[in-house]
Amino acid sequence: MTEIPAPVIVDARGLMPPEPMNLTLEALDTLAPDGELILMLYREPGPLYDILRRNGFTHRTEMTADGEFHIHIRHAPAA
Repeated sequence: MTEIPAPVIVDARGLMPPEPMNLTLEALDTLAPDGELILMLYREPGPLYDILRRNGFTHRTEMTADGEFHIHIRHAPAA
């Protein structure tokens, strides 16, 4: 049985730009091929989405009941 790695959590709530972006990109550099990074923010990170796409990642954005954004990031499937 293959063990699924625990997600990497980047809690960037309350941090000022560009720190959330920098922390996220640093964490993605070491993300396992089957890993997931969850970025937690108080606002949606529009500029990050294009960076993710250009660098081979996919994402799913979830807005929580209290208005936070959780961005689930994974490596994009091979074409």
